[in-house]
Amino acid sequence: MTTLTIRLDGQQREIPAGTPLSELIPEIVPRYSVAVIRPASRESAETSSFRAFTTQGEVTIEPTGPGAEVFTRFSRQEPLRIHWHDRNAAAFGPFSSDITPARRPHLYERGEVILGCGGYDPRRSYLVFSKMRHSADLGAAAGGGVIGKVVSGRGVLDRWATSDAITRLEQVISWADTSRSFTTRDGDLILEEGMEIITHITIRAAGFDNEHIDTSTAVSVEHLMLAYDKGDFIVGRAASTHIADIRRSGTDVPAENPLPRREGMVTTRVRGSGRGSVFVYTTDLPASPAHTVIGQVMHGIELARLAREEDVLAVRLEPERFDLVGLPFPEAVQRAGSRGIRIISDDETGPRVVVDQTPDTTLECLAAGSVRITSIPDEKIIDIALDDKNAPASCEIFRKMTGLHIHQVGMLPFFFHFEDVYLFKPEVLKGESIIPENTPEDSVPAGILGITNDSRRGSGLVGVRTTDNSEFGPTSEPFEGTNLIGKVLDLGKLGGIREKDTVFIREIGK
Repeated sequence: MTTLTIRLDGQQREIPAGTPLSELIPEIVPRYSVAVIRPASRESAETSSFRAFTTQGEVTIEPTGPGAEVFTRFSRQEPLRIHWHDRNAAAFGPFSSDITPARRPHLYERGEVILGCGGYDPRRSYLVFSKMRHSADLGAAAGGGVIGKVVSGRGVLDRWATSDAITRLEQVISWADTSRSFTTRDGDLILEEGMEIITHITIRAAGFDNEHIDTSTAVSVEHLMLAYDKGDFIVGRAASTHIADIRRSGTDVPAENPLPRREGMVTTRVRGSGRGSVFVYTTDLPASPAHTVIGQVMHGIELARLAREEDVLAVRLEPERFDLVGLPFPEAVQRAGSRGIRIISDDETGPRVVVDQTPDTTLECLAAGSVRITSIPDEKIIDIALDDKNAPASCEIFRKMTGLHIHQVGMLPFFFHFEDVYLFKPEVLKGESIIPENTPEDSVPAGILGITNDSRRGSGLVGVRTTDNSEFGPTSEPFEGTNLIGKVLDLGKLGGIREKDTVFIREIGK
């Protein structure tokens, strides 16, 4: 049987000829779009690129002039560790070479890769990556010793620190010809010799490192984790410089990390009507006061480059979000233990559900190594089901009002009870409009959850009735003033609540 060689997320695979995409990655397509990169040239190594896999992400290098043989040599050696770095450059090595140092400074541009040496000794040679435009004597050969240029992953250059390394360096085919490279969800696509398939984007959160966690970006990073808790990046905009997911537009996020927007960096907008939208940059841009950096692409920048509007991309986060709110106590203990986090609990008697945690962000919990939780007996949680099909806008407003957009358990401040009506008064977020949606027509059955819309003075009031009513809605407003948003599944638990109580609700089927 004839076999083909392809690459799947950077790993070489041997597959039978005629294999369709769906057999290679059945768990990915047709739900997600993947990048398919066809080789543009097979004849000459000089037309190929090299991908450096580093501890901070992937960097693609295009050789310039004599230098391809140097990169080929490293692809078969042990990892190259960083030897020195500063704001201008980072050097990996040492190793032996046959260069003749020119002993004079040279002007280097950002992204250039230089073969240089220390102390003008070729036996102590280095691969030097220029982080910014600067002039230096790097012990290079005449002409500056530039042997390559970073064409993808430039944002990684800014993240390198003392303990980092190039773990692997391999040859890849240039994919600049986008007519031969594309995204697809077509599982019937027959794979060809030399194809490269990129199935997902891996994003490392700003401030996160295995050896150190900077919590100054904790709040904005939590926005990233909430956005991709389910792993879906929906491309709402595809431009020459970035792709953007605009689903969380309208969310306030603090400007914690206003850095230059390098290729591969992930930002969120902090100003304007699009605030809260998430951007992945595919080229370098200056810093903007309207953006804060929340992450760095570690793998899959090619997928971002080729993505089109309406593509759904698979996203993996480093680290995964840490949230215990809404979990039964035993499950919360197990999840915290798997992340190396100690739980400090207020009460552990009987079946309980976590309703609050401190700290409330992932980075702060990981940095502290412990979390304090508040829990309540399970019988005090009221289960609800929301009707996104018929009232999508009102349901999303309700989730924001109660905290269900962040956690599995939310809170409703109890207002008062009269006859068969229970009313709750959560705070309506500034700028939210509750337009009439899914209003009743004939009658409202018992247990239906409603919210007063903007046609009435009591806009934002939430209510439920314990009996059917054919005249007024769940908040005792006329039908045209009430949006029906779901159902209370535990009507019997309403009788135990008192005025000014905080009622905890749990969304079922979320």
